[in-house]
Amino acid sequence: MADGTRVGRLIALHASRRLREPTEQPSSSDGRLPGPRSILRKGIFMDTFEAINQRRSVKAYDPAHRLTSAEETKLLESAIQSPTSFNMQNWRFVIVRDPEQRKRIRAAAVDQVQATDASLLILLTADLKAWQKSPERYWRNASPEVQALVVGWMGPFYEGKEQLQRDEAMRSCGLAGQTIMLAAKAMGYDSCPMIGFDAVKVAEIINLPKNHVIGFMIAVGKAVKPAAPKGGQLALAEVLVENRFSDG
Repeated sequence: MADGTRVGRLIALHASRRLREPTEQPSSSDGRLPGPRSILRKGIFMDTFEAINQRRSVKAYDPAHRLTSAEETKLLESAIQSPTSFNMQNWRFVIVRDPEQRKRIRAAAVDQVQATDASLLILLTADLKAWQKSPERYWRNASPEVQALVVGWMGPFYEGKEQLQRDEAMRSCGLAGQTIMLAAKAMGYDSCPMIGFDAVKVAEIINLPKNHVIGFMIAVGKAVKPAAPKGGQLALAEVLVENRFSDG
């Protein structure tokens, strides 16, 4: 516990130093930072809360539409800003472009049309052994003290804990997936997370390496039909627990 506390303090110190570094910020002619709504009007970003509330799992896409190279890069650069434990960035994003390969994935995904019709089909996979692979590079911008401590802690934390390694992979895929879907919505596109597929067949199709797992896949594109109305939203009070669960 003491080591964990020390790691946390050192990481916080590293972060605070980075926050104090001068950065360039967009500004208006009077020197003020533009608010999210003014940015939205300029066609650059959608308000974060608006993107969260408007995001839906869309099934029908324009098969002729393609994201530009710049749009695709913007989307994926956003994805790699997603947090991961120990900053190990264990996700591996597989973009399936080959039409025949996408047809095979669609067949393994109970014929879900978005697998072939969406502009992008992104498989979120993760490397279970990322924590072993030159972990010092994940902290190369940190101070030598932080780097030595955090990197030295990674091995004992994951060694021999297969379930934890898999859990970490799924956490990373989930966080990155939400980033992709919200970024897509902010850019004016829609998306659909997909878990209804034969993971073994899809792993064969993409030649998934040993010690890698598939979390899920996401279709991204230009919607031609809105999503169906939400089936039902639980009240916040039903899913919110304060401090601890009751004994009942």
